[in-house]
Amino acid sequence: MYDIERYLNIRSAYGASFSPDGTLSFLMDTTGTPQVWTLSEPGEWPEQRTFFDERVTFVSASPTREEFVFGMDRGGNEREQLFRLAADGRITDLTDTDAKHRWGGWSHDGERFAFASNRRDESVFDVYVQGREDDDAELLQEGDGWLSLGGWSPSDDRLLVHEARSSFDHDVHVLSAEDGEMSRLTPDTREPTRYQSLSWGPDGESLYLVTDRDADTLYLARAAVDGGELETVRTGGEWNVDGIALDEETGRLVYSRNVDGYTELTVGRLDGPTSIEEYPTPALPDGVAGGVSFDDDAERFAISVTADAENTNVYVVDVGTGSAERWTSAPTAGIPASSFVATELVRYESFDGRSIPAFFSLPREVPDGGAPVIVDIHGGPESQRRPSFSPVKQYWLANGYAVLEPNVRGSTGYGRAYTRLDDVEKRMDSVADIEAAVEWLLEQPAIDPDGIVAMGGSYGGFMVLAALTEYPDLWAAGVDIVGIANFVTFLENTGSWRRELREAEYGSLEADREFLESISPVNNIGSIEAPLFVLHGENDPRVPVGEARQIAEEAAEHVPVRTLIFEDEGHGFSKLENRIEAYSAIVEFLNNHVRM
Repeated sequence: MYDIERYLNIRSAYGASFSPDGTLSFLMDTTGTPQVWTLSEPGEWPEQRTFFDERVTFVSASPTREEFVFGMDRGGNEREQLFRLAADGRITDLTDTDAKHRWGGWSHDGERFAFASNRRDESVFDVYVQGREDDDAELLQEGDGWLSLGGWSPSDDRLLVHEARSSFDHDVHVLSAEDGEMSRLTPDTREPTRYQSLSWGPDGESLYLVTDRDADTLYLARAAVDGGELETVRTGGEWNVDGIALDEETGRLVYSRNVDGYTELTVGRLDGPTSIEEYPTPALPDGVAGGVSFDDDAERFAISVTADAENTNVYVVDVGTGSAERWTSAPTAGIPASSFVATELVRYESFDGRSIPAFFSLPREVPDGGAPVIVDIHGGPESQRRPSFSPVKQYWLANGYAVLEPNVRGSTGYGRAYTRLDDVEKRMDSVADIEAAVEWLLEQPAIDPDGIVAMGGSYGGFMVLAALTEYPDLWAAGVDIVGIANFVTFLENTGSWRRELREAEYGSLEADREFLESISPVNNIGSIEAPLFVLHGENDPRVPVGEARQIAEEAAEHVPVRTLIFEDEGHGFSKLENRIEAYSAIVEFLNNHVRM
């Protein structure tokens, strides 16, 4: 048996980017926080390139030089700054402001890069272009909402701009990099529409993307830059096409489908505007894969892969043959990989007869009287629990806990209609799906009916609190990590750049305040019966720490409450020492209240 600290020392390697000479840069958390590493051959000892106490959030290799841009925030505040890492190891701060920066990519000649930032007005994002050696950026386009970038055109004279009004209401624009003139590409539609994963076509006059326009699920489409109707390239059937990576010079591409949570990859080459010549399917572990980066001639691509029982690593795939080789060797802290437990995809029926998908895992040895079980609820809510590796879940399983990870209504991955089933006034229907999950668990002979725990982070933290207050007799304990306790104070205090997006999901302060108050767990806390553990980061810009303080104070009048707040963290825990402290405390809490 290994303690929680050992499991938290299992490493991940991900977010790879190929340099022109074939060097692979990627992020790995060997030091306890993600840093930039590089290697040139599969399995060789990697070279660490950054040495910060703070987490590095991405790395992007220059298309022409042996240099990289990477992002980093401070204390989890999500105000990401951009840095250039030269071949000789020198690091230049490219932005040095208090604002957020969202990477938009290198120009093809490697002389410029683009990004979106809220440095002019904290509530909106503008588009900037900056020379690789310049101290200042040029403001190219002022936004009036949430703008991000989809990359430079093959001739480096235009940029694709993505505009989001909500998670399901997007538009796409083409922006001149020379004079800042921007034209909208997508038409007005009665129904909110998603446009994602934007890629320029090889001709520079078209783009490829995934969209759910006039459909329930996302599909792969082509659009001409000068207007015209969308052309369908490939549909995902009942499943979403998650995204596309396209090499503009060769027309080689990789696109993925999200099939019940599992990634299904298609590799091929454009054989006409809407036709694809398919290549062999990559031989990768059956799990979740993403983050494609082609090498210089698009003969290979790097991709991050994870599975229930396999920690995240970077694989390199031969485009023509489909053969795949693992390049990184993120260690498992000496814990045998053979001890990791895979999950089972299950479905249970909710209050209205709807089938709810979930991932269910049992420990190898079920204790007498049944295993206690953690109902682990994802955040978002526009997110999805998928069969990816979790060292914390593997710890629970190794120590006799079962784990159920439901994708309640409102989750992504199952079509537009399913995702909208929890909007605004239907919010508590998703909480009822948690009750139905417990009812299903009570029918499983391997489960201890007196040992059911609710655990979740962010929006999942709200779901924990709501489940404890709405269905108090079901729970042995609850663990709320950076969760929402009061929708009104959350919306009032969240980052101004996020408020409009979140109001589109939860309801607005102006129109729905009374309803938001009625469903806020802090206003129903008198119903709670289970012991509660509340964890948060002092610098959280998404769910401010006041949410933790008010729920802990109110709940302590009724039940045992423990609170743990980290002064150097934001929305979650990125530093290894903090993760060890947090999950060691959770283990102790559950041992005291569930496994007494």
